[in-house]
Amino acid sequence: MLVLAFDTATDVATSALLDDGEVLGERASVAKTLLEDVDALLRRASARPRDIGALVVGTGPGSFTSTRIGLATARGLALALGIEGAGVSTLDALAEGSEGGLPVIDARRGEVFVPGAGAVSPEDVAAAGRLCVGDGARRYRAVLEANGGEVPPDDDARHLPRATFHARLATTFGPVEAIEPVYVRAPDAERWRG
Repeated sequence: MLVLAFDTATDVATSALLDDGEVLGERASVAKTLLEDVDALLRRASARPRDIGALVVGTGPGSFTSTRIGLATARGLALALGIEGAGVSTLDALAEGSEGGLPVIDARRGEVFVPGAGAVSPEDVAAAGRLCVGDGARRYRAVLEANGGEVPPDDDARHLPRATFHARLATTFGPVEAIEPVYVRAPDAERWRG
């Protein structure tokens, strides 16, 4: 089965096309070019949109707007193609791509998203003896390393929430409209409104 996977929760959007687990292509860009990336993946594989059997979308946490772009795209594609999908946490995909490393996503406002803790100050991340990956690990490298963590070089692929890992982690497929984002905290608009 041809599976299209993508994640737009961080500053780098990733996408991948797999056929029965075999990676046919991967791309990394930005959320606003996601559909261009999907088109390029399909062309490279000599496939058409109607050949896609299922979708896997990153559910965050990450940027509220970017996460919504990914979910809205997944819902639109699923509706148009009549296919099901699965949601996979961006944190889980980062951990999978670093063989159990500690995923650290930049949450803005001087915070990071880490598994089980939500949004926390980088100083509060239990980094000692851990490989820290993700855009938050790159941004707060000095803090995490001072706390005993190890952060790969900025250009290391383990910092990307690669869509290939999303596809490999997806186990249950169902209606895409039932996939819920992982926001962790209220969007900035609600905070400013209050």
